[in-house]
Amino acid sequence: QVQLVESGGGLVQPGGSLVLSCAASGSIFSIYFMRWYRQAPGKQRELVASITGGGSTNYADSVKGRFTISRDNTKNTMYLQMNNLKPEDTAVYYCNAAVSPRVASAPEDYWGQGSQVTVSS
Repeated sequence: QVQLVESGGGLVQPGGSLVLSCAASGSIFSIYFMRWYRQAPGKQRELVASITGGGSTNYADSVKGRFTISRDNTKNTMYLQMNNLKPEDTAVYYCNAAVSPRVASAPEDYWGQGSQVTVSS
């Protein structure tokens, strides 16, 4: 079994910064893409940023230039550096990863438990 554990959420003032972490543990042979999603109250879950195993990244237009996704493959951990935060960034942030638990096994989809980010003065 694979677990994704998130940390780093909290309350921050507009213009502030936070870093989210997502650590994968358990039976892991390889981690393919990793992604951050978010869901605000009353809204659908949306993709914020993604990163491949080779480090290629993509971002939602709403966070480009403010958020940076990265990963440390030696630690099976993904990060989301969030700068110049705005009230509209308030949401529960979820990490997602495609993980092969064994050699030659197809990747499976896993989710973190969610981390609340609140941007408010």
